[in-house]
Amino acid sequence: MNDQAWKTPFWPEGVAHTVSDYKFPVFKLLDDAAEAYPNNVFTIFNGATKTYAQVKDTVDRIANFLAHKGIEKGDKVAIFLPNLPQFPEILFGILKAGAIAVNCNPIYTPSELNLQLNNSESKMVFCMDHPIFYPNTVKAIKDTQVGTVVVCNIKSYLPRLKGFLGGLLGKIPKAAHHEPGHLMFDDILAQFPPTPPQVTIDPENDTAVMLYTGGTTGVPKGAELTHTNFTYDVMAGSEFIRLVHEEGKPPEKIYIGGFHTYLGVLPWYHSFGITVALLSAVASASRLICVPDPRAGEPPFTEVLKLVEAHKPTIMPAVPTIFVAFTNHPLLNKYDLSSLMGCFSGGAPLPPEVCRQFEEKTGSIIFEGYGLTETTPVVSVNPTNRETRKIGSIGFPLPGTDVKILNLTDPTIELPTGEDGEVAACGPQVMKGYWKRPDANDEVFVTIDNNRYFLTGDIGHIDDDGYITITDRKKDMIIVGGFNVYPREVEDILYTNPKVELTAVVGIPDAKSGESVKAFIKLKQGETATTEEIKAFCKENMAGYKQPRQIEFRDEIPISNIGKVLRRVLRDEEIQG
Repeated sequence: MNDQAWKTPFWPEGVAHTVSDYKFPVFKLLDDAAEAYPNNVFTIFNGATKTYAQVKDTVDRIANFLAHKGIEKGDKVAIFLPNLPQFPEILFGILKAGAIAVNCNPIYTPSELNLQLNNSESKMVFCMDHPIFYPNTVKAIKDTQVGTVVVCNIKSYLPRLKGFLGGLLGKIPKAAHHEPGHLMFDDILAQFPPTPPQVTIDPENDTAVMLYTGGTTGVPKGAELTHTNFTYDVMAGSEFIRLVHEEGKPPEKIYIGGFHTYLGVLPWYHSFGITVALLSAVASASRLICVPDPRAGEPPFTEVLKLVEAHKPTIMPAVPTIFVAFTNHPLLNKYDLSSLMGCFSGGAPLPPEVCRQFEEKTGSIIFEGYGLTETTPVVSVNPTNRETRKIGSIGFPLPGTDVKILNLTDPTIELPTGEDGEVAACGPQVMKGYWKRPDANDEVFVTIDNNRYFLTGDIGHIDDDGYITITDRKKDMIIVGGFNVYPREVEDILYTNPKVELTAVVGIPDAKSGESVKAFIKLKQGETATTEEIKAFCKENMAGYKQPRQIEFRDEIPISNIGKVLRRVLRDEEIQG
């Protein structure tokens, strides 16, 4: 790790270049918040709330239950849940028992979940009482080490009248039947007192959470993230991110006890959602709105707009496709989104035009960040003010983090300012390594000046002012007749066309030039366009070798469940076709 100041004249005023006092167990964030602000609301779900004191009580009961069931330090416990209020309770309960949380994508098929449970050697799984999720769990645990299944029903987490009516009318999700021996979450809380076991945690070396990554490029790998990986990223974010909380006053840290409300629109099984929404909310004793399905409503995303108006969130971490969905929502003007102060964009590059439109319509500021699952996830953030923010850049490394641009073929060679190469990161947020994959670890780590750097697989550069810009994914780069074409660059230009809502650019085989550029385009609602029209727009706005040779209009463009555009899927379709 490099403790020296990042070389830029635009480093935010008052922000330290290093952070300290972050080497502690993740669950201390909750314990401290519950002690200092016991009556502050933590979770908001369907109008029902739970305070920090209430959540800590539940966490301690879960930790006690886990110890009683024989879960020991280092054992794996899987969470197979959407963003329900039980999620943070279970997560902190697992960590307080000294175990490792294995966060699982709730829309996994039984075979996908089985693979993850087997690979992680999970001994227990928490799942939702649901006509799809629960049966999938039952199928997935076959031939695994899972000995206990805990089923979570949402009825007890609803307002009393809503829970009563929902049960009466059959509107609360529930599985048709439960297998013998499977336990109900509410029964556990009633049976076990809030007396957690006393477990000694080594924050720098003990794994807290295992997150699976690499599914879009191969067999998923379990990234082992330590307690310190998370607590550093949260505390460094607290130091770097500054917002104006009162008109006429200077920007200040966002971790003001109970001031903010976070919109939990990102899935918490993912590193972006768990760190930048869930844990960041806890670190400041803030409110957290639970959003199990951000696409809910007709048209899609209507329900989340209602939540914004009803609960007035101030902070929204999100991926670019969510900002696109908000900006192009046909009912957007019906809802008051003025409470939003700061929006953290990550997970994929944010098209500048999308940033401009969202800020224009909501009045908030978007600060783009960068990271990966393996970096827990945040590596860098754009300054959180309009004066020194550089749209299209991912800003500067977090305090105490270093970034280098390395040669694409020899990662021991550092490249000069302005030159594109592979982005490498070094800091306390970089994972311990991949679970049982020493071969994969050898591929992604390189030692420079006695420091361990993680090779991100992203191409980028650092400009003369010290701002980092991601050009594209290493594997997504298109080579047209010897020229490098970065899909993001073409996509950013396409987004400036007022008819384009969503786009994805890929390289396809071409007999003459090796590869050529193809653009997939989803038009905004009510808009029409022709291939010739889009090609003429491209001809006017980009160099010849970058121009898409093929344009395909689609009603939908494939995105992952965290909102990343899946270029790989489109490219595979083309190759197979």
